[in-house]
Amino acid sequence: MAIIHIAAECFPIAKVGGLADVVGALPKYQNKNNQKAEVIMPFYNVPFLHNHKFTTLYEDELPLNGKKYFFTIKQLKSDIGFSIYFVDIPELLYTDYVYSQKDTLRFVAFQIATLKWITTWEIHPEVVHVHDHHTGLIPFMMTQCYQFGTLKMIPTVFTIHNAQYQGWFSHNHIEWIPKFDFSKVGLLDWDGMINPMAAAIKCAWAVTTVSPSYMKELQINANGLESLLTHEKDKCVGILNGIDVEVWNPETDALLKKNYKRTNLVTGKKTNKNWLCEQYNFHKDKPLIVFIGRFVHDKGCDLFGKLFSEFLLEMDCSVLILGSGDVTIQNELEHLNTLFIGKYKYVSGYNEPLSHIMYAGADFLLMPSRVEPCGLNQMYALRYGTIPIVNQVGGLKDTVVDFKTPNGFGVVMNECSILEMKIAIKNANQIYADSVLFKSLKNQIMKIDHSWIASAKEYQQLYKKLKV
Repeated sequence: MAIIHIAAECFPIAKVGGLADVVGALPKYQNKNNQKAEVIMPFYNVPFLHNHKFTTLYEDELPLNGKKYFFTIKQLKSDIGFSIYFVDIPELLYTDYVYSQKDTLRFVAFQIATLKWITTWEIHPEVVHVHDHHTGLIPFMMTQCYQFGTLKMIPTVFTIHNAQYQGWFSHNHIEWIPKFDFSKVGLLDWDGMINPMAAAIKCAWAVTTVSPSYMKELQINANGLESLLTHEKDKCVGILNGIDVEVWNPETDALLKKNYKRTNLVTGKKTNKNWLCEQYNFHKDKPLIVFIGRFVHDKGCDLFGKLFSEFLLEMDCSVLILGSGDVTIQNELEHLNTLFIGKYKYVSGYNEPLSHIMYAGADFLLMPSRVEPCGLNQMYALRYGTIPIVNQVGGLKDTVVDFKTPNGFGVVMNECSILEMKIAIKNANQIYADSVLFKSLKNQIMKIDHSWIASAKEYQQLYKKLKV
């Protein structure tokens, strides 16, 4: 089956969050399962694209917003497990960032250019799989815009990675969308705005989310789309994300200070932990708790400043935080660097090599998210023998079982609050102090398989149903 994934980001080319990891892994595993999966994304001004070569496949013009934008379609010559194509619109997409405050025109242009190119193919894809609101207009345009009439009968799948961001824009810009029967404008509208995510939910043949629990949660809290998702529930399904076990493999990960597997996890993790402790002046025999991610309200990071300023006075452990985002949160965490030297360190920014060592060297990974559609970090942690501390929402609920229950292995909180985090970290410290339990849990979690193999098969079954 020929599948085209269309997305705003894809690892290893451009990554902001988990969307990139999914789009960079799912097609690879689909191809291993005898499908033909490919990816289309924007051509950004990012380091990966500076260091690789491309073949130009197509050239055209795009009339939009009173201008004509020249664009090309490029194909990466290197093999990354699937063919990947880039929409290069120099005036709009060739930026050193993926997202900004002025994304509407950029991503509308990206979607139209993508479909213009696909209409020229001799053989069309059997499924078009679009991801998040940046590509949410595609199911509408394929079924309603006259220009893309030849694509009307191609099944579309829309995956919601995070329903909090929907791509809203004013009806004043309706002329940006290629001509269609205006009596169908309601398919674009939600609450008086053009809403690409709502349009995709209405127009796609199937809608997926990145975990079963998140799909259920969206019918209760979807930032205004609850009733729509409830109405469309018959075409909605939650499919748990996987992880790329070739990239995330402690036995072969070139970024680690020492590779390891279950049979030598104690010495392997110890070497990586010792390196972190030496870097940040931590005590090597104290439990090391880490957080890796973006600083947004959904992740619970707004509580970290107060949590650690109180908790580190009470408990004897080490805390290492890697990330960036909300400036207020960054400033609070930076301030703590001066107060808890030897027990706490905040490292600002995105650092892929350091994150791998943190997964390998940490004893516990903290994920107190208020909203977590799937979460990949907890799966990386499990793969590396690091025990996750999580709130029971979304994909965290689907992937982590509390250690106090039968066959449990993680530390699960009841809600995202300072009190619950304190209790959870105290439980983690008790696990650390029980050397037999601690070793047993680490050994247990490294046996858990969260590869894309099973999830890719679920998507294949979904695609087949759409073709019937």
